[in-house]
Amino acid sequence: MAEVVELVDAPIERVFAVLADGWSYAGWVVGASHIRDVDPDWPKPGARIHHSVGPWPLVVSDTTEVVSASRPREMELDARMWPLGSARIRFRLTDKGAGVTEVRMAEQVLSGPGSLVPDAVQDLLLVPRNRETLQRLADLARGRGDS
Repeated sequence: MAEVVELVDAPIERVFAVLADGWSYAGWVVGASHIRDVDPDWPKPGARIHHSVGPWPLVVSDTTEVVSASRPREMELDARMWPLGSARIRFRLTDKGAGVTEVRMAEQVLSGPGSLVPDAVQDLLLVPRNRETLQRLADLARGRGDS
C-alpha cells in the first residue's frame, strides 16, 4: 500500500472541505482531467464523482465512489479507471493544533492489470504521484481562507 503524509497549513475542517467538494477533484487529483458530474449527496457513502482521466484525446471516463466518510477525519474512496483497474484510497486527517492538519493518504490497487504489479513497484509509481496530489490538496485548502 502506497502511503504519503503532508502537513497542511490549514484547519482540519478546511482541508476536509476540499475533499467534500467533488467538483474540485480534478484540481488536486493528479491524472484527473475533467469532472462530468458529482452526485448531489457527495461525500456520503455510495455517492460518486463522474470523472475523466488522462490527456485528451486519450481520456478514460469512469467514477470514484465514497466507501466511507467521517467528517472531518476520514474519507475512503473506490477510484475506478477501466480498463486499467480500481484502487482503494484512504485519507486520514489529524488536527495538529495551531491551524495545521496532517493528511495521510494510502492507496492500494485492487483490480485490473495494476494489481499484478508487485507492491514495491506500485509504490515507486504511486508515491510521487500521491505526494503531488497532497501538495495540490494543501494548496487548495490554504487558498480557501476563512470564507
